[in-house]
Amino acid sequence: MVKVKILFIGPNECGKTALSNFLSDTTESIGADYYSPTQGVRILEFESHSLSNGNKNAACEVELWDCAGDFKFESCWPALMKDSNGVVIVFNPDVPSHLKEIETWHNTFISSQGLLEPQCLLIAHHKPGSRADTNHPPLAPQLNKLPLIHSNLEEDPEDVRQEFHKYLGNVMRMLSEKQEREEMSIIT
Repeated sequence: MVKVKILFIGPNECGKTALSNFLSDTTESIGADYYSPTQGVRILEFESHSLSNGNKNAACEVELWDCAGDFKFESCWPALMKDSNGVVIVFNPDVPSHLKEIETWHNTFISSQGLLEPQCLLIAHHKPGSRADTNHPPLAPQLNKLPLIHSNLEEDPEDVRQEFHKYLGNVMRMLSEKQEREEMSIIT
């Protein structure tokens, strides 16, 4: 089974850990009563099945790296990025500073690694009790090119899971195509 390393990055208190826990089935409760910032990184491992990978359904082992949103961990970022296959930028669209901060996350984690659009995903995460405006937030031009989903774990949790599975399928397709190109270059 293919192993996929996905980084969950973004500003402090945007919901990365809540989404990570939900998508990896780490917790049964969706809302948390308190905020506990991630220190460095948490690595969650799980299997994901029935992913659409081009012409066939596939499964993969997922390493979901729930990365701290605090810039004091910036010296660790190169180690986090090593061998990553995809990046998910999570932000709270109700916090204006997040819209500017995610540009930095994009430049550091996506542009610097040369990741392609199918390897990236933006999640506009709406916290419990928020107004959950699902309009397209005003993003920088380089961010507008990336797929965007809105998440609200109270109202549509399975939609979020389904969109994440589509994203994993895209990442697996990219890995498969890369492997095929490498094999062909060896043959020729």
